[in-house]
Amino acid sequence: MTIRKNSRRLSLSLLGSVAEKLVLQVLLFVGSLMMLVPFVWMVSSALKQERQVFTYPPQWIPDPIVWDNLRVAWNSFPMGRYYLNSMFIASAIVVGQLLTGILAAYVFARLRFPGKNIIFMGFVATMMIPNQVTMIPSFLILRNLHWIDTYQGIIVPSLSHPFGIFLLRQFFLSIPTDLEDAACIDGCSRLGVLFRIILPLSKGVVSTLTVFVFMSSWNAFLWPLIVLNTQEKFTIQIGLAMLRDEMGSNWAILMAATFLATLPVILLYLIAQKQIVRGITLTGLKY
Repeated sequence: MTIRKNSRRLSLSLLGSVAEKLVLQVLLFVGSLMMLVPFVWMVSSALKQERQVFTYPPQWIPDPIVWDNLRVAWNSFPMGRYYLNSMFIASAIVVGQLLTGILAAYVFARLRFPGKNIIFMGFVATMMIPNQVTMIPSFLILRNLHWIDTYQGIIVPSLSHPFGIFLLRQFFLSIPTDLEDAACIDGCSRLGVLFRIILPLSKGVVSTLTVFVFMSSWNAFLWPLIVLNTQEKFTIQIGLAMLRDEMGSNWAILMAATFLATLPVILLYLIAQKQIVRGITLTGLKY
C-alpha cells in the first residue's frame, strides 16, 4: 500500500514537472513570436510594392517580391559611406570599452587598495545619471577641444562605461583564485595572469559585452546628430532620418533601408549567439 502511494506521488510530481516545463515552453514560444513579428513585418514590407504595405489583412509573404526596393534604398542616399562611418565608430568604441572595461574590472575584482568598494559603488552609481544630463557639459568640452564635427568627438566620450566594468567584474569574481596563484608562482605578472588566464575563461561575457556595445553604438542617433555637421561623416541612423524626410510616406523603401541598416547587428548576434547565451547564463544577467 505504501509503495503504491509513493508511486502515485512520484507520478504526480513528474506530471507536475512536465506540465510546468510545457507551460514555460509555450510562454517562451509566444514571447518569441511577439519579438519576431515587428522584424518579420519590416522584412515583408521591405519587399512589397508601396500600395501593399498597409493592406488589411496583412500580407506577410510579398506577392510579387520587389527586390528592387533594396537597390533603390541603397542608392537613395550615400548609404555605403554611412555604413563605413558607423562601422568605424562602433568598432572603435567596442575596442575602447573592452580595453578599459577589462583592465578596470580586473582591478576592482582582484587588487586590494583602500576605499575600493566605495569607489566602485560610486562608479556604478553613475549609470543612474541619464545621458541627457551630461550632453551639454560633454558638448562644451568637445567645443573647447575643437572636436566638434570629428570622429573623435563621437568615439572618445564613449570609450569607457560603468556597465561593461560592472559586468566583467562580476564574472571575474566567479573565477577561482587558485588558477591565478599557480600562475603567479610560475612567475607570471599581473597582466600575464589577466591575458593568459582570465580572458581565455571569459569569452562568453566578453562576447556578450561586445554585442551590447556594438548595438548601442550602431543605433546611436542623438549624440552623433549633435556633434556631426558634415554629411560625409554622418552615421547610418542619421542617414535613415534624412531618407524619411526625402521619401515621405514611401514605407516600402524606408523599410528596405531599415533592413539594410540592421544587417550588421543581426549578423554579429548570429555569429556570437552561443557565447552570448553562455555569458548571460554565467553572469546571471537579465535582459
